[in-house]
Amino acid sequence: MHTVKRIEIIANSFELGKILDGLKKAGVTGHLVIRNVAGQGLRGGSEDLDMTMLDNVYVIAFCPPETLKGAVEIIRPILNKFGGSCYISDAMEIRSTRCVASL
Repeated sequence: MHTVKRIEIIANSFELGKILDGLKKAGVTGHLVIRNVAGQGLRGGSEDLDMTMLDNVYVIAFCPPETLKGAVEIIRPILNKFGGSCYISDAMEIRSTRCVASL
């Protein structure tokens, strides 16, 4: 097991390409994209789900702690300009390092 950083981004789907390019440029190599998400943010208020449901994406990525600063420096301006939220938390990755020989 080893410590990694979990990056969660909720943004408009039109910015997905910029976000994924930014993560790749920062050295964050793996990600998961969930499309067509809707919800209510911290600001509250009601949202028209028919309008927002098809416009938002949820990106989950994991990276080593030393990669995080570069990723944040690239992603923050995108979110500041186009909107969206980014949350970062600690996580543990469980990966087997033992090689299994085929029989």
